[in-house]
Amino acid sequence: MQLFPTTVNVKHARIPERFQFACHWASLAQNSNHPTTQIAYESAISLMRDSLTFAPTLEVQHFRLIAMRESYEKLPLDYASFQIRTGRLEQAIETLEQGRALLWSEMRGLRTSVEQLRAADSHLAEQFAAVNRDLETLTMSGGSVEIDDGEVDGRKRMDPFSRLVVQQRHLLGKREEIISQIQALPGFEGFLKSPQFDTLRSAASHGPVIIINHCEWRSDILILLHDSPPSLITTAFDFYDRANSLKDQLLDARKEGLDSKRYEDALSSVLKELYHLVGRPVIQRLCELNVPQQSRVWLCPTSVFCSLPLHAMGPIPSNDGAKQYFLDMYIPSYTPTLSSLIESQKGGAETFETPSMLLVGQPGKSMPEAFKEVQVVQAIGPRVTSLISARATPSTVLERLRDHQFTHFVCHGILEPGKPFKASFKLYRGMRLTLLDIVRSRLPNAEFAFLSACHTAELTDESLADEGLHLAAAMQYCGFRSAVGTMWAMADTDGRDLAGNFYKSVFSGRREGIPHYARTAKALRDAVNKLRRKRKVTLERWVNFVHYGA
Repeated sequence: MQLFPTTVNVKHARIPERFQFACHWASLAQNSNHPTTQIAYESAISLMRDSLTFAPTLEVQHFRLIAMRESYEKLPLDYASFQIRTGRLEQAIETLEQGRALLWSEMRGLRTSVEQLRAADSHLAEQFAAVNRDLETLTMSGGSVEIDDGEVDGRKRMDPFSRLVVQQRHLLGKREEIISQIQALPGFEGFLKSPQFDTLRSAASHGPVIIINHCEWRSDILILLHDSPPSLITTAFDFYDRANSLKDQLLDARKEGLDSKRYEDALSSVLKELYHLVGRPVIQRLCELNVPQQSRVWLCPTSVFCSLPLHAMGPIPSNDGAKQYFLDMYIPSYTPTLSSLIESQKGGAETFETPSMLLVGQPGKSMPEAFKEVQVVQAIGPRVTSLISARATPSTVLERLRDHQFTHFVCHGILEPGKPFKASFKLYRGMRLTLLDIVRSRLPNAEFAFLSACHTAELTDESLADEGLHLAAAMQYCGFRSAVGTMWAMADTDGRDLAGNFYKSVFSGRREGIPHYARTAKALRDAVNKLRRKRKVTLERWVNFVHYGA
């Protein structure tokens, strides 16, 4: 055990190898209750983030994380479980935030607002904004990009990847120098440092956040509250294995088709087991915490729970014998991280006027019912701009998204197993609007996106669950405060009625004084319940729809 600190800190060794040593050290230390356990975990977390240093683009960074998958996926969950075991719940929440969704976190850091900094030092603010722009251009490139770094170009003999690495290292060094200068300014000491618990708890300002830490050492449920300490729910000894089997059961049954009896039975069994594993103890604790029914709640899952329909846990026993699910008792939304939820809730130029909407539709022979959904959305009013069929090209859609607060997609959603940045919307003549195209955009006026397409909130089995790389998360990243997505393929026959009931609720005058984007979670819940009551609507059709964000 004494040799681990030396090995982990050998500077000339490759970072991925040092990271693996640090993970091994942490695991052995925790298993033997060694006093170096915390130091080991902190070293591993730091090296995990450093491992992206020589990965200049998003796709290379994702590949690097995949290569470290076994250790990367477990590390923050294991460290949080250790902190929970030692009674440090607030630090556990910080660890889960720091060690998950690394790619979204790194990208969000490149879009840090400089408004407050500009008031203190305008020159430093401009320098910081400029280096961030250059790094973002590099990170989101698919190949070499030209960035003026003021140096004599002695890199022409390098291969393209090496050039990217050199460019990245130069920009990161420049950025670190600027950040150090910013942190030396009065009032900016914590600039771009990992968020502390007092900041993270603001994610619960509109309702509790339910964090599920799925870990082999010990699994726990934490309920984050805005004005009270976190509330801990311990779980049964077999919680970890039972959760794994639920995901396997669902994915295995899906091979026979979403409309198969086997999948319907498997989904029913999974929802019932989720209620016993998570729903029942959470509902009981929310009652003890005096959180009234019909409150907004946010689900922040980890690991296998990122692919499980927690919002529909049940049925829940009721006095009148009626089938009741979690979404009947509360208004659930998902959030991949606390920081993304905080970002979506930030105050801006809120307006209570009817928002402008961009409708992107690609109805056709493979989606015959999509025409009816398009007509329902067009009937909302004069503030709907339609890009249908030939008008719906990737470049036009991206350009017009900047002008609208709401957007509604009616088209095919495409997943690329193992290639999350190539997930896409299928537009005119098969042209693709990819996840990477979306994250490159900046949409300051965006508020809400309804993604009426297949797989828009789905993670493939090859994906890194805790990175949350799907189309709904991409919409949030580029500016949308909230989004509706799908956990698997959707039936186009459901789009018309779901959209009609959804927008009827959103634009109802009964909820005056609430911004329209903040009405969307309840509107989805109510529209889904109406869909659920229709004859011959199977379980998978209504469970499919999920809400993300504010």
